[in-house]
Amino acid sequence: MESGIKRKLTESEMTAITLNAFGQSPTVIKELTDGWANAAYQVTLANGQSVIVKAAPLSDTKMMSYEQGLMKTEVEVLRLVKLVGALPVPAVYAHDNSESIVDCEYFIMEMLEGEPYNKVKDQLTEEQRNQIDYQLGVYNRQLNEIRGERFGLYAASDGSADSTWRESFHQLLLGVLADGEREGVQLPADYDSIRNEVALRLDVLDEVTEPRLVHWDLWDGNVFIKDGAVSGIIDFERALWGDPLMEHYFSHFNKTASFLKGYGIKSFTTGEQGRRALYDLYLDLIFCIECPYRQYEDRNHLQWAQNNMEQGWLRFIASSKD
Repeated sequence: MESGIKRKLTESEMTAITLNAFGQSPTVIKELTDGWANAAYQVTLANGQSVIVKAAPLSDTKMMSYEQGLMKTEVEVLRLVKLVGALPVPAVYAHDNSESIVDCEYFIMEMLEGEPYNKVKDQLTEEQRNQIDYQLGVYNRQLNEIRGERFGLYAASDGSADSTWRESFHQLLLGVLADGEREGVQLPADYDSIRNEVALRLDVLDEVTEPRLVHWDLWDGNVFIKDGAVSGIIDFERALWGDPLMEHYFSHFNKTASFLKGYGIKSFTTGEQGRRALYDLYLDLIFCIECPYRQYEDRNHLQWAQNNMEQGWLRFIASSKD
């Protein structure tokens, strides 16, 4: 996805980065355009090794309130998950937030084998897709078994160790609404009505008492497939300590029977359905409200985000009647 906030690296900047990290110049630089905020490149070094370089937006770029320390989070969580051995994730080779080599934060990681799931999904048989979804369920469960000491964003440093999941998630959602108000984003209902409807349903979040590591952005585009199986998982920059039910594959976008089977869930309780309704609304709000922050130029995506928000609000309101 092309956005107006990506910090594009020049050939000379990339040379400075790879010389500093590996003592080698790049021979081939290919921009990867799938990312929504960071610029990413596949870089071939003089010795033939290929790596991925990701560059963050400039430090003074206007971002949404929940987007705190995204690149630092991605690097730290990749290292944590690699250490635990829970999922196939790329190794991190270097991370620099000093802005001394280039004027933005960047990191370098291993290039995974395979292709993003969203790009090959239509070419796979139903049996292959079911096997992959099952495998993702197993991996996602293993990831969520990693326990934390507090609720909230992974990068948060606001002393929220004693807060509940109810308080933490509520603040995340209120922050997104504040972002929308700040940019004058039109929603299907007025902001106070949305806040009031949300407040009426927060009690279901009290069921969550133990912070677990949540990827949150584990959709098809962040899953690599090789030979009909999962070969890697990327993009942990929005990771948080919270409720595993917040994971993307439990959402209205991706939920499949094979994923649920792999994860070990047969059905949702009434309370879990209520929590999932809140998480769906949160995601739909972000898709809509992030548009002016990302400076998206694709009119089709802008229209999709608006339509999805309208449908999402109707779905949220209807969920209280279930």
